Amino acid sequence: MNLEGLVLKCLGGFYTVETKQGLYVCRARGRFRKEGISPCAGDWVEVAPEPGGIGALTAILPRKNYLPRPPVANLDRLFIVASIAEPSANRLLIDKAAAAAELAGIEPVVLVTKSDLASPEDLIETYQTAGLLCGAASGKTGEGLDLVRELTAGKVSAFIGNSGAGKSTLLNGAFPGLELETGGISQKLGRGRHTTRQVELYPLEEGGYAADTPGFSTFDLERYSLTDRERLIFGFRELAAYAGECQFTSCTHTVEKGCAVLAAVRAGRVARSRWESYAAMYQEIRDVKVWEQKNRRA
Repeated sequence: MNLEGLVLKCLGGFYTVETKQGLYVCRARGRFRKEGISPCAGDWVEVAPEPGGIGALTAILPRKNYLPRPPVANLDRLFIVASIAEPSANRLLIDKAAAAAELAGIEPVVLVTKSDLASPEDLIETYQTAGLLCGAASGKTGEGLDLVRELTAGKVSAFIGNSGAGKSTLLNGAFPGLELETGGISQKLGRGRHTTRQVELYPLEEGGYAADTPGFSTFDLERYSLTDRERLIFGFRELAAYAGECQFTSCTHTVEKGCAVLAAVRAGRVARSRWESYAAMYQEIRDVKVWEQKNRRA
């Protein structure tokens, strides 16, 4: 009889699956390769158990959402970790990650680290004004750790961000039992050293699961299916609130007269940096044809 379980880790073609009967280390059936399906952390799957805690992964149950980088499925919240200094926060990367989460039906949360090095107030105000959950947090000082524990309790969450932003340190601070490997900042390159090499879901004492993920320095819009020009505005909830008031239905919200989004930016009702991120992303995808968008979302 097959068991249902949650994929906690994928490594070298083996999948660690948590079931009510315990953990099973599974190989995927050959048909997954033929069908182009790749199981990932966060997937609910069916397992054909065998003696000794091994088994075969026979089916992937329908996903409610999926992010390709990090490869993780069925998230409730995506924690975007950004350091205020060393390395400094890249607002465009934060906004790309937040938009990917919004459009996938995942709640984005922005956590600002290293507030002992510089004031995070401006960055926090930007995202709180946008309507996103946002706050300062530190695995070293303990700041904001109660908030992290509160927001992860009973949820499936992933933590992403630049290398060196302090994701692993933050998780270790909030959940000491994890004992995740951490790394420092390369003084020559000015960015963090990669310490997390694969995605793994960790069960939390408060209930729920959290995943540490490899750091990144770029964000490919095509990989995240953020190539639909008409849907992009909905990745920015505070901008989308004004989009329906534009004079023209074909408004791109970048240069047009009668654009309610631009009017809101000029009036200071939304953060200019958020609109600048939207406009930069729009420019990246403006030449993608409609048929290409459909193929990339398939």
